[in-house]
Amino acid sequence: MEENTPRGIATAISRLITDGTLAAGSRLPTVRELAQQLGVSPATVSHAWQALSGVGLIESRGRNGSFVRSVSVDWLPPRFREMVGYNDDSLIDLSRGNPDPLLLPELGPALSRVSQHLPVMSYQEVPVIAELELLLKSSWPYPVEAMTIVNGALDALSRSLDQIVRYGDRVVVENPGFPPLFDLLDQLGAVRVAADVDEFGMVPASLRTALDQSPAAVVLQTRAHNPTGASMTAERARELADVLRAHRCGQASLVIEDDHSGEISVSADVSLGTWLPDRVLHIRSFSKSHGPDLRIAALGGPSYLIDKIVARRILGPGWTSRMLQTLLYDLLTHSRSMSQVGEARHIYFARQKALSEALAARGFPTKQGDGVNLWLRVASVDQAMVTLSAARIRVASGTPFLATDPAATAADEQYIRVTAGMLREGFDDVAASLVQAGLRL
Repeated sequence: MEENTPRGIATAISRLITDGTLAAGSRLPTVRELAQQLGVSPATVSHAWQALSGVGLIESRGRNGSFVRSVSVDWLPPRFREMVGYNDDSLIDLSRGNPDPLLLPELGPALSRVSQHLPVMSYQEVPVIAELELLLKSSWPYPVEAMTIVNGALDALSRSLDQIVRYGDRVVVENPGFPPLFDLLDQLGAVRVAADVDEFGMVPASLRTALDQSPAAVVLQTRAHNPTGASMTAERARELADVLRAHRCGQASLVIEDDHSGEISVSADVSLGTWLPDRVLHIRSFSKSHGPDLRIAALGGPSYLIDKIVARRILGPGWTSRMLQTLLYDLLTHSRSMSQVGEARHIYFARQKALSEALAARGFPTKQGDGVNLWLRVASVDQAMVTLSAARIRVASGTPFLATDPAATAADEQYIRVTAGMLREGFDDVAASLVQAGLRL
């Protein structure tokens, strides 16, 4: 053991579990047995066991003892696997990046209204209902040539990359960035080229350097960046467009923009498409604002790309349910639903502000995030996770969000992601626990 404290014991045991020394299903020593072996009090071991249970590594089976948890997540891609959490109502779960279910608009009234005028559609009907397309085009950040509806932001990313990227192609991604995107690129056989992110999104100088490697595509987030909470300004979007136009390799690169938080973001919707309309695919998801299970995102861009995506999709799922499209249209136009989403946007902003202010009051000023996530630097990811778990708080490790090899990351550049949007109360207590977990400026 590095140290005979709850944190030290939990850290040592967690390493034995993650490296396979302690296999799934292994019975652990009792609290009293291990306390006697280590020469510590049973309470010390008990706190360590609570921390390990909190992060889902072990489970108690009553009088039968504690065991290494056996949970199969092989169906998940690698980085999803690193982010998976376990249900435990005793924890404050700030790890998942999900919207607060209490802030989603009510679906019951909308379903009732929609059921009264659902049309009967045929297989040959256009994939997007006309009124929804008109509504979305009217609010798009630039005049878009074509649009389709798909099943969420990741589906839009996947279908866009399928048309653009071939095995061995390079793709510029944000660092830190969205872990499922990295998994997706790995499956496509693409090579990630990391570009730094600051408080306004992708850094122009870093993009310029990345373009030297002749990438086929550049993928970036425009608002409420996951994990940092940064939102791009119109000035930054113009700077990035200028870099792409001026660079000899950038002129051949297509841009995919992921606006995954859409209507719960307090920032303006901007796009490089304002300057590069023939080379930009812009995604707007409604999962965070209207519900993940709606599985709806809009994808807009030049016709020559959108038409290929639509044609390929016809040979698979065909289209996104027009019933769900009609439901989304109702939610986007009905005054009650619009008010609920607007209220949610203000509440998320207030929660981010309250946690940021509580951290600042403890000597750790942070840049307030947009959307639901906050990105915090820590002395040690492992120590922070165990310490917070002992305080009954779960956050996400920053490691899966790194576009570069974690082993090559500087020791003093370790982070955690906190879904501040899920914190309904207790901001001062959570801030105190975050500081105790080893925050760094």
